[in-house]
Amino acid sequence: MVAVRRAIVPLLLAGALLFTGCSGDIPAAPAPAPVTTRTITPTPTTVTPSSSVPLPPTSPVAPPAPGKVVVLDPGHNGGNASHPAEINRQVPAGRGQTKPCNTTGTSTNAGYPEHAFTFDVARRVGDALAAKGIRVVYTRQDDTGVGPCVDRRAAIGNEANADAVVSIHADGSTAAGANGFHVAYSSPPLNAAQGAPSLRLAEVLRDTMRTGGFSTSNYIGGNGLSARTDLAGLNLSTRPAALVECGNMRNATEAARMTSADGRQQYAASIAAAIEAYLAS
Repeated sequence: MVAVRRAIVPLLLAGALLFTGCSGDIPAAPAPAPVTTRTITPTPTTVTPSSSVPLPPTSPVAPPAPGKVVVLDPGHNGGNASHPAEINRQVPAGRGQTKPCNTTGTSTNAGYPEHAFTFDVARRVGDALAAKGIRVVYTRQDDTGVGPCVDRRAAIGNEANADAVVSIHADGSTAAGANGFHVAYSSPPLNAAQGAPSLRLAEVLRDTMRTGGFSTSNYIGGNGLSARTDLAGLNLSTRPAALVECGNMRNATEAARMTSADGRQQYAASIAAAIEAYLAS
């Protein structure tokens, strides 16, 4: 994504592209002691609604057909920063590329991390979808682990035979006035699912977020959409997939919205409504 990404990761490779497409890198600190590398392979689980998180309002669209499966991919993870050796190892990224396993993501200027934002929003989206009878699978089960790697995240969606895969992120541009959300999709497509189905998913996410009161990005993509060749989670997907950059965490107004529980609920309500609309279409 934007070249201003990533929170503090002492040994992150200079210039390495992210799976996530987020930005916001911070200059690296002195290298810590070596960390033993291990492969993170989470087991997808079906999630039931949690009473501790309020659900978004009921969507006006018709209920989706039974048996639908949605994979939600909350960007990054809370333990990534303390395991640089693991998240910096190279993995397949599609189109003949390799990339670091994962990254730390960005944060607001006050230090609220992207990984916490994406995990909370994803859980709220998942609770709303599960309440409608949709099977929800997450690519990570907590916000304290490491990874999973970008190729594994894509594999989880493929193995679940997902009807839709939505990766949730936030950007970290320091460009003056940079604000707004955008939705990335793989282009040119590498398979049938990355063609019309993924573009349709991206468009429905874009349109529903607009309806929900969110403005499209004024600094990346065009009209709220961004065709990408460099995002591993999209390149390696064989299911309809899109990545939502909910906004710019370095913008004061958007940072305030992302930091508040009410604001995160607004993001979740729009994303959930978009997924429902896509499944019902």
